[in-house]
Amino acid sequence: MMTHQTVTFLVVEDDEIDIKALKRAFKELKLSNPIRFASDGIEALEILRGEGGNDKIEKPYLILLDLNMPRMNGIEFLDEIRKDPEHNSAIIFIMTTSAAEEDRVNAYGKNVAGYMLKSNAGHTFLDALAMLDHYWKVVEFPE
Repeated sequence: MMTHQTVTFLVVEDDEIDIKALKRAFKELKLSNPIRFASDGIEALEILRGEGGNDKIEKPYLILLDLNMPRMNGIEFLDEIRKDPEHNSAIIFIMTTSAAEEDRVNAYGKNVAGYMLKSNAGHTFLDALAMLDHYWKVVEFPE
């Protein structure tokens, strides 16, 4: 019988209100997964690589990525991570306010696992985290 390791969530989000909503959703769903936060793509890469004084994130992990952030936005982050041989197979879900078709097509072109709109932050985060809780329990993650 296959056993699954606990998946760490890396949330790449710069909006404090969305971060609080995500934390509430984790608590409400009683998810005990480790969770790390990065405020932009640069900080996320540092966490993934163990740079800039950050402890390196352990595999398996799942990334929740906002698109609109300072310094390095979500699309730029996707470009960088897909070039990184150690992290290019990372499972990434987009959570954004952008309903632009161009953003959705661009993100899926960089092999994201899903694209979710933050229309009502509280409910969106609850629904998304409930789905991801089931996802990580049944999907085999890359080593």
